[in-house]
Amino acid sequence: MPTTNTTNIPHYEPFGWHHWPEHFFLSYQFRRALGETQEGGGSVSECFQAASRMKPGDADSWHKEWLHIADRNDRRGDEAEKAGHVRTAMNCWLRAADYYRSAEFWLLPDDPRRLPTFDKCERASQKWLKYIGGEVVEVPYENAVSLPAYFIKPAKGTARNPVLISFGGLDSFKDELWFMTGRGAVERGIAVLLVDGPGQGGTLRRHGVSSRHDYEVPVGKCIDYLLTRPDVDPSRIAVSGSSMGGYYAARAGSKEHRLAACISHGAIWDIEKRFRDRGEKHALANHMKWVMGAKTMAQAIEKAKPFKLEGVLDGMKCPYLVLHGGHDVLGVESVKTVYEYAKSKGVNVTLRLTEAEETGAEHCQHDNPTLGQEIMIDWLADVFRIDQRKLSFAA
Repeated sequence: MPTTNTTNIPHYEPFGWHHWPEHFFLSYQFRRALGETQEGGGSVSECFQAASRMKPGDADSWHKEWLHIADRNDRRGDEAEKAGHVRTAMNCWLRAADYYRSAEFWLLPDDPRRLPTFDKCERASQKWLKYIGGEVVEVPYENAVSLPAYFIKPAKGTARNPVLISFGGLDSFKDELWFMTGRGAVERGIAVLLVDGPGQGGTLRRHGVSSRHDYEVPVGKCIDYLLTRPDVDPSRIAVSGSSMGGYYAARAGSKEHRLAACISHGAIWDIEKRFRDRGEKHALANHMKWVMGAKTMAQAIEKAKPFKLEGVLDGMKCPYLVLHGGHDVLGVESVKTVYEYAKSKGVNVTLRLTEAEETGAEHCQHDNPTLGQEIMIDWLADVFRIDQRKLSFAA
């Protein structure tokens, strides 16, 4: 990947802090973890402490150092809870959950450390969740499989709350989504259902359920679940998807007309085209094959053929937001195609590109997720006609 500064010294790029220029995708993942500190997913000092102890480019040291600070925070959280220091405990568990996510990232799908690390991530999330009144839920799916999810309502919600169904993408899952969409929604009076869909999180890791192009099916199952709840406003249910989830959300928004709004947090026009130049040596090849249920990249590319928005976006009936980083490391070529096509089909579509000067110009605003949440959730609050001046922001 090209950068504007060819030095191997850590430096700042238009897409954010670039820690190991000679190891592009590890730097990208570090940037992601660093950005999420401002949403409670870590501390700046701990992130740099972990990075300083890693062997650059070494996946085992990446796992070891993130796991070390994750375990430390998890233990401290448990100790703080026993002492009655609940706020500290919550902070520690939330940091631990995101550190465990990082620790798991580069492990091979069949690595015996992968599922135990994911288990720790979920346990940390769930210890935090109980103190904010969140719920661990299972959304009935198909073939006796359910989709793991977290349902979180605003602290001072209404009898019937608007809801954002939030999915990740190729590698993000429900335990990271609080830092990407969840917190911003709850702060603005919108409940969230943070979900591991097919090819994601626990659905992939525990049930071996790979991705599917017709994501309106799992989204429809989420809506079915939400409609059983008396605390949900059935007329104000939206969906968002981040990264590859930008395709999932757009597909669902075009096919599932019970949705009142749709957000592509990162625009993808054609997943097969995006996969096409990624061979077996690509940094994310093992993950792409796992998500797609493929043994080779050639098979993954073949399975990705129906993952396209041409002829699909025509059906979008609800308001649609496309948010994309102006210096996205995965490219910006598809965002205008998505926007122009949707616009040509009469879709009520809004395009927002973030640029280097405001920061947040990275893929999914990983360098500044707070900005991404502000843009997405303010737009959604306006669609839902939420007057934020009437909300209570008291602690």
